[in-house]
Amino acid sequence: MQNDPSEVERVQEVISRAGVQFINLQFTDIVGSVKQVTIPVSEWNTAVRYGVWFDGSSIEGFARIAESDMYLAPDLNTFAVIPWEAEGLVTARCICDVYTPQGDPFAGDPRHALRRVLAEAEEMGFTYHTGPELEFFLFRPGPDGLPTTTPHDFAGYFDVSTDMAHKVRRQMVEALQALGIAVEAAHHEVAVGQHEIDIRYGPALQTADNAVTLRIALKAIAQRNGLYCTFMPKPVAGINGSGMHTHQSLAYKDTGENAFADSDGEYGLSSIARQFIAGQLAHARGMSAVIAPLVNSYKRLVPGYEAPVYISWARINRSALIRIPRTSPGRSESTRIELRCPDPSANPYLAFAVMLAAGLDGIRKEMEPPPPAEENLYEIGGSRGRLQMMPSSLGEALAELEKDEVIQAALGHHIFERFMEAKRIECDEYRLSVSQWELDRYLPIY
Repeated sequence: MQNDPSEVERVQEVISRAGVQFINLQFTDIVGSVKQVTIPVSEWNTAVRYGVWFDGSSIEGFARIAESDMYLAPDLNTFAVIPWEAEGLVTARCICDVYTPQGDPFAGDPRHALRRVLAEAEEMGFTYHTGPELEFFLFRPGPDGLPTTTPHDFAGYFDVSTDMAHKVRRQMVEALQALGIAVEAAHHEVAVGQHEIDIRYGPALQTADNAVTLRIALKAIAQRNGLYCTFMPKPVAGINGSGMHTHQSLAYKDTGENAFADSDGEYGLSSIARQFIAGQLAHARGMSAVIAPLVNSYKRLVPGYEAPVYISWARINRSALIRIPRTSPGRSESTRIELRCPDPSANPYLAFAVMLAAGLDGIRKEMEPPPPAEENLYEIGGSRGRLQMMPSSLGEALAELEKDEVIQAALGHHIFERFMEAKRIECDEYRLSVSQWELDRYLPIY
């Protein structure tokens, strides 16, 4: 394993200065759950040089028992001391890449899937930047300590006087900044008990790492305050669900200039940007199961709650799937597009991989997007039926994924097969369950 000597030295200085005693080596499974192996600091140098072996057959969607051995290679750029574990046994974390015994990147590693599509973009002369906005709810636990759906406060969008989580969000921001994650804003969202923290725009692999870390950090800080933080897309019926609106742009690899910006183009967009938008619209249904991956996700993607339903794009219309945020005069370098259908239950590595692949397909094929739809699509029913709709269930989304070869290629054969298997099981379990709604509706009558 090759590591930059200066990075090895930098990390060693952090370990010595902070008195680190344990290090969590982290990675995600295919469905986005964070896994980790904890090593004492005495084993760190060995881990950096040779990796740490583990049994992949026990990880969701990774490998069969006959091909279970694989190892973790720490990415030193992600090394950070965990701030809420700085008292007592000081612990750090490092995100890892997964390798086979032959030293090849493991095809089932979601981080590798993103790296692979990023390499395709670089071959076309682009780098990919993202800025995810993760929404979440803070709930009170019940007397038994288990999470409930009782909101922590009753504030609304940007409220101050009734926002009881202001102190908690500040603690969350401090923890993220201590982990090296720059935060741009934190505020109360529309629904009671709902919040949002926006992390700084940047290279897609870095922001995917940051999104994974954010979910862990926010849950830990909430727990320290006697609360439960959830990224479930639609935990409460009748109010807004939680999204992971993702801002995106391409930059030219050689110059760093924003490839989406053109002051003479409609909405300040270049032809590259328009082709990228067209590609994402063309593959919106095919990538839906990856960016909105739960049965519950499709209870968020319904009309009336600001979540996009119609496959369209616009500037000011927040009912559109893709929105073009305004830029300040003279700041064309900040030109970007916002995809509004992902939710925070998605695996960020896989979500960004398929989003990029869809956009690149639009560029390769020089696709042209349909006219923008600036009217409120919820009120007029998708402009009277001329627009396609997103899938209305996970089952429908999986059927679309099975038909989309571009999105399958972005995932890779291994991840595609294991993802489909896991999600079909989830659909079957949901189909076979009996909900409280059914009991309330039918038991007294029939």
